[in-house]
Amino acid sequence: MATSNGLDPSVAAQHKEPSRMSRRNRWIGYLFIAPWLVGFLVFGLYPFLASLFYSFTSYDIFTPARWFGLHNYTHLFAHDPLFWTSLWNTLYYTIFMVPIGAVIGIIIALILNMKVKGMAGYRTIYYLPTILPMVASSILWIWLFNPSFGIINSLLRLVHIHGPGWLFDPNWVKPSMIIMSLWGVGGTVIIYLAGLQDVPQELYESADLDGAKWYHKIRYVTLPMISPVIFFNVIMGLIGSFQYFTQAFVMTQGGPDNSSLFYALYLYQQAFQYFHMGYASAMAWVLFVIILLATLLVFRTSAKWVYYGGER
Repeated sequence: MATSNGLDPSVAAQHKEPSRMSRRNRWIGYLFIAPWLVGFLVFGLYPFLASLFYSFTSYDIFTPARWFGLHNYTHLFAHDPLFWTSLWNTLYYTIFMVPIGAVIGIIIALILNMKVKGMAGYRTIYYLPTILPMVASSILWIWLFNPSFGIINSLLRLVHIHGPGWLFDPNWVKPSMIIMSLWGVGGTVIIYLAGLQDVPQELYESADLDGAKWYHKIRYVTLPMISPVIFFNVIMGLIGSFQYFTQAFVMTQGGPDNSSLFYALYLYQQAFQYFHMGYASAMAWVLFVIILLATLLVFRTSAKWVYYGGER
């Protein structure tokens, strides 16, 4: 017998309630994502929300947290000169490292995109520093930057140039960190290289017919076509530079004279050396807001220089 809307009752029931098989498949799906979901809740969401709570407390792990209100934040901005020092050091590194790293990465990718015999070997050589452990490479650069017997100053002495103090000079320690970071630019080079190989060759052929020089083709064909890749690498570089930690921790411990006390390193010191967990949580949230605002700023400017194929 049909219902008022003309459907058989059994068919209508199937539309209202999921079948036993579909419910079984749904629970199987939940079981498959359960390890990730538990990991996200326990190691991701809970620490995220807990740090927000602790940022308003005085907490040192050993005693229960005491509510502090906005004291951590007011002390951070008004009474902690090392906060501003670490923020300036991090901004200095970010302002120089992100654009320089992008330019050098693009130049190397353009070179590695040439059709030359043995290019696969050259690409491997440029990528190798990226896979080295950060601690090992940091120790290597300590030796390279040694002002007395380091290989860099030894080479400079061959051309009668007195090398700087590098990691031991407050004026040179941040440029030294930038130089070291450029050594590991191979990771972004691979991404730029993938973007270059997706550029349609017909555009270069059209440019050749119009008599364009090589620099015209880079300016008006290559860069616009790989601008989404540049945008991605700039965003990732921006986020990574604000969290710069390992190299400074291994190589300088923030010295000399706090000139390499980066924000993440100072946060680590407050949390795990002084056990000011509430204060460190407040620092972490300030860093989160800074990174968020910087990322949003880049996103707002992207409409003027990022080209996506098919858009008008």
